Amino acid sequence: MDNLTLKKQLIEACEKIQKERIDSIKSAMDEAQQSANEYGGPKDRYDSFRMQQLNKKDMFGNQLQKANTEFIALEKINKLKVTKRVEFGAVVMTEEQKLFISISLGKVEMNNDIYFAISPNVPLFEAMKGLKKNDTFTFRGKTSKIIDVF
Repeated sequence: MDNLTLKKQLIEACEKIQKERIDSIKSAMDEAQQSANEYGGPKDRYDSFRMQQLNKKDMFGNQLQKANTEFIALEKINKLKVTKRVEFGAVVMTEEQKLFISISLGKVEMNNDIYFAISPNVPLFEAMKGLKKNDTFTFRGKTSKIIDVF
C-alpha cells in the first residue's frame, strides 16, 4: 500500500472514531437533560439533583464543543499531501512506533497495525517537530530514529 492511501485510511479511521466520540457525548448530554426534565423542579431547598443533572449536561456540552473542534482539525488535514517533515498531519514511523500527528485519540488499530494519534501539543511531538526521515531525536532519555515521514 502506498503512503497516500495509508494516510487517507488513517485519517478516515480517526474521523470515524471522533464521530463516535461526538455521538456518545451528545447521547450523554441528552440523557442528563432528560433526567433533569423528568425530575422536575427541586422538591425542597436541599434538593440538588436537578442542578447536578444540568451541570452534567453543561459539562458534556463543553466536551462536545472540544470534540467538534478536534473533528474540524482532522478535516483540515490534506489527504493528498506527502509531508517530508514531522508536522501536523504527518504520519511518522519510528523504530518503536507509528504515529499520526493529528488530535489526541490514542491507539488506532488499522490494517493489523497499531498507530498512535497524538496532538501537536504533546511533548513527544515537540521532540520530533521539524525532523525528517533518518533523523534521530531524544525523548525521555531514549534516542529513536525516524524511519519514514509522509
